[in-house]
Amino acid sequence: MALPRDYAQRVYAGVLGKMIGVFMGRPIEGWTYRQIQDRFGEVRGYVNEAVGRPLIVPDDDLSGTFAFLRALEDNGYPRDLRSEQIGEAWLNYIVEGRSTLWWGGMGNSTEQTAYYRLKRGVRAPRSGSMELNTRLIAEQIGAQIFIDGWAMVAPGDPDLAFHLATEAARVSHDGEAVHAAQVLAVMESLAFVEPRLERLQEAALGYIPRQSVIRRLITDLRELRQHEGDWREAREWLEAHYGYDRYGGNVHVMPNHGVIHLSLLYGQDDFLETLLIANTAGWDTDCNAGNVGCFMGIKNGLAAIDAHPHLRDPLADRLFVSSAEGARSVTDAVTLTDEIVRAGHRLAVKGRQAPGDAGAQGLEWEPPKGGAQYHFAYPGSLQGFFSEGAACSLANPRGGGLEVRFALEGGSPCQLYTRSFLPPEVPEPPDAPYARNLGSGWNYMLLASPRFYPGQVLTARFSGEALPGTTVALACRYYNPDDRLAIASSAPVPLRSEPQELTWILPDRGGPIADLGLQIAGPAGPGRLLLDALSVRGEASVRFIKPQNPDGAATGNMWRRAWVNAVHRLDKRFPEPFRLLHMEGLGLISIGSRDWRNYRMRARLRPYLARQAGVAVRYQGLNRFYAVVLCKPGRLQIVKHRGRSQLLAETPAEWLEGEEVELQVEVEGSRVRARLGEVALEAHDPEAPLEAGGVALLIEEGWLSCEEVVVGPLEGRARSHLSRLAERAVWDSAGR
Repeated sequence: MALPRDYAQRVYAGVLGKMIGVFMGRPIEGWTYRQIQDRFGEVRGYVNEAVGRPLIVPDDDLSGTFAFLRALEDNGYPRDLRSEQIGEAWLNYIVEGRSTLWWGGMGNSTEQTAYYRLKRGVRAPRSGSMELNTRLIAEQIGAQIFIDGWAMVAPGDPDLAFHLATEAARVSHDGEAVHAAQVLAVMESLAFVEPRLERLQEAALGYIPRQSVIRRLITDLRELRQHEGDWREAREWLEAHYGYDRYGGNVHVMPNHGVIHLSLLYGQDDFLETLLIANTAGWDTDCNAGNVGCFMGIKNGLAAIDAHPHLRDPLADRLFVSSAEGARSVTDAVTLTDEIVRAGHRLAVKGRQAPGDAGAQGLEWEPPKGGAQYHFAYPGSLQGFFSEGAACSLANPRGGGLEVRFALEGGSPCQLYTRSFLPPEVPEPPDAPYARNLGSGWNYMLLASPRFYPGQVLTARFSGEALPGTTVALACRYYNPDDRLAIASSAPVPLRSEPQELTWILPDRGGPIADLGLQIAGPAGPGRLLLDALSVRGEASVRFIKPQNPDGAATGNMWRRAWVNAVHRLDKRFPEPFRLLHMEGLGLISIGSRDWRNYRMRARLRPYLARQAGVAVRYQGLNRFYAVVLCKPGRLQIVKHRGRSQLLAETPAEWLEGEEVELQVEVEGSRVRARLGEVALEAHDPEAPLEAGGVALLIEEGWLSCEEVVVGPLEGRARSHLSRLAERAVWDSAGR
C-alpha cells in the first residue's frame, strides 16, 4: 500500500495529540471520577496550575512510547522485528531506577517487573508472560500506553501494525493487555486512511480472539451507545461492569481500555470533547488521554487540534524522552515526527518485492531542508522556540519557517532560543536510583545530555524586513560555573530582505550549552524575520572538566549533570571531577550524540578495585558502543557491545590500580584505534559497525576516577582555518 500523501503531517498530529492528552491528564492521574467532578466539573484544558504543577515534565507514557521505537532503527528497520529485539532496546535505553519507566516496585509495576526479568537474562516475550509474572500483573495497562508509535510507522498497514504491536506488548505484558494494545495499533494504523470510527473498531476486533474480554468490552460499549446518549451514565455502567473492583492490581487494562472507547464513542468526533471525556472519567487519565489524543490526531489531522489553540500553543512542540541516550532527551514533536516518518518509509520500502523494485520508487524519504534539525516544515510547528528581551511574537501558519515579528526599543535585543539541554527549573535528582517525587511537581527523573556541543557548526538561513541598522547574530546560552545562564554570540550581520546564511562555530566556554538560536538588535522600531532553518553539523571539540570561576570557587553542578548517570553512584563530594562507583556488572556515564561520527578522545583515568575500567566511543546506549578497557591481569582490550560483548582486539599492557593513566582513542569508519602510553592497539569491525555516537566512562564492579575527557575531530579532516585553531587550542590545553 502506498503511503498517504499527508503521512508526515498526520504523524505530527498524532505526536502532538499524544503529548496534549498526556499533559492534560498528568496532573490528575489516579484521581477518582468523583474527585475530578468536585474539583473541576469537566477537564477542558490543562489543569496543572490549579494543582501546583509544571506543564511539561517527563512521563513514562511519552518516554516509553518514543524510546522503545528505536528498536527499529537499531536493527535496520526490519518488518519482522521480534519481541527479543525490542527487549534488547529496553535494556539499552532504560537506566535502572532512573529513566523511562514508573519504578513502582517489583510486582507493583508491571514494567519494572519485566525489566527485572530482562536484566536477569529472561528473554522477551517470556519476560512479560503471565506464566512468569501471574495473570494479574501481566494484564495491567502498560502495553497499550506505549503502543502508538508502532501504529504510526505502519500507516494503512494494519497487518504490520498488529505484528509490531504484538511483539512490543509481549516484552512486558500478556493476555488481555496484549489484545488491548493490538486493537489500538490496528485502529491507529487504519485511521490514516479510514475516518469512520465504526469501521476502525470493527476492523480491529477482527484481529483479536472472539472469546477475548477486550472484544466483549468494546462490543458492550458499542451496543450501549445505541440507546444511552449521556457519556456520564455510560461511564457509570462501565465502572459497574468493568471497574477496578472487578479488575484488580495497580492499574488494570480493562477499565482504562473501556474509557478509551467510551471517549471515542461519545466524543462527537471532536478532538477536545473526546479528550474531555478521557480526562474527566478518571482512573489512569494521562495514559488514556494520551492514546485518545494520538488516535484523534492521526484520524482528523492538524486542523482538529488547531481548532483548540489553548491546547497546542502552550506546548510549542516541547517534550522530554528520558533515556540512557541523553542527547535525545530534550526534544520536540517535529524531531520525533521525523524519526517516525523515516521508519515508516524504510518499512514501506522493505515491504516491496525487492530492493530497487519500481514499486518502491518514491518511498524513500528525503528529510526537509537537507536534514536541518529545525526546519519548521509543519504548519504551526515552533520546535520549542521561545523569545526573551524585546517584544516579540512567533508563528508558523503555513509550515514554511518560523515567523518572528519584533519591536525593538531601548537597546534591548530580541532573543530567540530553543532548549538543547536541561532547563534551569529541572530539579537535581539524588545520587541514588529509584527516587521519586523530586519536588516542584517532578515525579520522574530527567536524564539528559546536551544535544549540541562546542566545535560544531551552527548554520541559520533567514531573511527579513526591518529598519536600517538592524542586525542578526547566532547565539547560544551555556551554564557558567555557578549554573547561571550566560550568552555567547557570533559577529552580527545586517538583516536583509533576500535570503542569507550565517554560520558560527559553537564556542567552548566550560559549561554545557543549554539553548541556541538568534539575537536581533538595532534601532527602536518594528521588524520581521523569517527563520527558514537552523542546523548543527560536525564533530565536537570540547574539554570536559570541572569548571572554575576566576576566583577558584564554583557552586554549579550542570557540568556533571550533562553526563547520563548509569552507575550506582557518581560521587560529587571528592576533588576529582568524576568518581564512578559501581557494584554490579558494567556501569557507565555518557555524553555526546549520534552527530559524532569520526573523532578522537582522550581521558585521564585512575582505576581502583575494578574488574575492568576504561572508555567507550560511538556510544548509543547502555549496550551499544565500542569499549577500550583496562583488564586484569595487565591487558588492553577493544570490545564491541551490541547486545552482547565481542572482543575485537587485545594486547598486553602495564597498568596499576590507583595510578593515573591516559587512554587515547580514535574512531574512523569501521576502525577503532587505542593507545595507552607506548602500547597501541587497533581493531577493524566490518560486520554491522556502529557508525556514530557519543563517549562514556565505564567501570565494572569498582571505583574509577577521571580528571578530564577531551573530544575532537581527527587530525587532517577538512575544516575551516578558524575551526582548526579552536580544536587545536582545546586539544593542546588538555595536554598541559
